[in-house]
Amino acid sequence: MANQIPEVQNEKKLRSKKGHERQVNATIYAILIAMSIIWLCPFVFLVLQSFRGESGGQVAYVIPKQWTLDNYRFLFDGAVVSVGLLFKDLPATLLTLATNAIGVLAAVFFLRRKPKNPIEKIELSTKIKGTALIFGALLLIDFIRCVDATNCDFVHWFMNTLIIALFCAVIQTMMVLCVSYALSRMRFKGRKLIMNVVLVLGMFPGFLTMIVLYYLLKMLGLTQAGAVPGLILISCASSGMGYYISKGFFDTIPKSLDESARIDGATRLQVFYSIIMPMAKPIVIYTILMGFMGPWGDYVFASYVAFGHKASYNVAVGLYRWVNTNDYQGYFTKFCAGGVLVAIPITLLFMALQKYYVEGVTGGAVKG
Repeated sequence: MANQIPEVQNEKKLRSKKGHERQVNATIYAILIAMSIIWLCPFVFLVLQSFRGESGGQVAYVIPKQWTLDNYRFLFDGAVVSVGLLFKDLPATLLTLATNAIGVLAAVFFLRRKPKNPIEKIELSTKIKGTALIFGALLLIDFIRCVDATNCDFVHWFMNTLIIALFCAVIQTMMVLCVSYALSRMRFKGRKLIMNVVLVLGMFPGFLTMIVLYYLLKMLGLTQAGAVPGLILISCASSGMGYYISKGFFDTIPKSLDESARIDGATRLQVFYSIIMPMAKPIVIYTILMGFMGPWGDYVFASYVAFGHKASYNVAVGLYRWVNTNDYQGYFTKFCAGGVLVAIPITLLFMALQKYYVEGVTGGAVKG
């Protein structure tokens, strides 16, 4: 009987401990749900207002009384490419596409040899993917050329944003990965000093250099009419300073792979291109995503460089100009519709690459 009393007491303590854990977990879940609802409220309001048919700016109700698609139609008003221009350029477009297709098929045919070892197999696959990427870039250029024939402001602003984001994503990824690989794998004089200096410089906000950068771009003719290449240059110039997470990810890859490849006669570039890159897919996608998201939502520096040149606006600057300089009461719902369309691509991209995003962040935070 005496032995049964402690067992009952221990069982009660265990039950009370489990009950306390359930209460704590329920409280945490309730707080997270409430925070999620608060965080989603502005987006829900934005979407609902984009379908509102009543005139006027912000209203006291959330659900529209009249539903319409006129706000979205307004964004693409005049966006239809001239049929005569399209058919006039159709032979040249078809010739360009055929030439690109023949080039890709020829490259794939000559590259389709039987690999002798796993390293050559990875290298061969990467070359084929690179050729396909070049072909896709040429198709994108043709598409941009066709869209440029429109007289729609929103389409021009959207394409400006897309061009800046794509170029920044590619160039920043190349620079960040090269710097990260060099600092992770190579040992040279001044390596620690470079890392410390970059770390200190990264603590200063970029706004401190806005005036200097503007005058520098103005001297090079990269403001107003040249704002798009100017924004690409500024976004990519210091991208190598963001090497921290990528370097931490590269540190987790065993150096024995590099050493074995070097013994077999591979160069540093071949090791980086054929061995490290296929294993670093999460951090590559993470870097691309970060390089794309930055210019996509940029407003401050984009408005500073474009400086009133309407054709060089990105989406954020153009939509703000609508509600700031035009009729706010009439353009508010159109502004909401534009915000929804801007949010769709980056949302889909983030949802599709979310797994790699998490792996890249967690993998790069292991070592430093």
